[in-house]
Amino acid sequence: MIVTQMTGISRSRYKVYVDGQLAFILYKGELRDFEIEENKEISEECYRQIMTQLLPQRAKKRVLNLLESRDYTSGQLREKLRQSDYPSDCIEEAIAYAASYGYVDDLRYAKDFITYHLENKSRMRMEQDLMRKGINKDIIAAAFDALEQTGAEQDETTMILRLLEKKKYDAHTASSQDKQRMYGFLYRKGFHTDAINRALLLDITSNSL
Repeated sequence: MIVTQMTGISRSRYKVYVDGQLAFILYKGELRDFEIEENKEISEECYRQIMTQLLPQRAKKRVLNLLESRDYTSGQLREKLRQSDYPSDCIEEAIAYAASYGYVDDLRYAKDFITYHLENKSRMRMEQDLMRKGINKDIIAAAFDALEQTGAEQDETTMILRLLEKKKYDAHTASSQDKQRMYGFLYRKGFHTDAINRALLLDITSNSL
């Protein structure tokens, strides 16, 4: 294996390319310690030590540092490490390490997120938000099921009526265009069509919410 290129990305960090492919990012002192130089061979032992010891340990520290400030999903952490060009094996090892201590728990994250937004976001919107955070559908469904077993349920019609009240919507005076515009607004927020239709037919001025 030949170190074909080394590119500085800061005063102390370098991208190291081996046989024409980005292999890893090292600090200047580490380049010196491992005797890595451009256009020179890197031994199998040296490469193995970097990939299986140095980088996984650094990735674990990076994950723990991120989690000190707030919770992350495994998908969010994975993306953070990818942005720093960690090899995929190191990324998975670091996330598994944090998860083994309970520092990363996608199910717990999903349940906390749903509980917090239960009264201000539709289920569909919460599902979309959680998937964007890298949580898969099975875990999201399990989170909803777990919360429903505790009695935590949504009443989308009531949620919609609150929104309509804020918008000063009146079913009796609304024109067809007003209803169509409001329907689109609620649909984009992820509410089910049945709940939207029920709410739009009600006179919210005569309902106590």
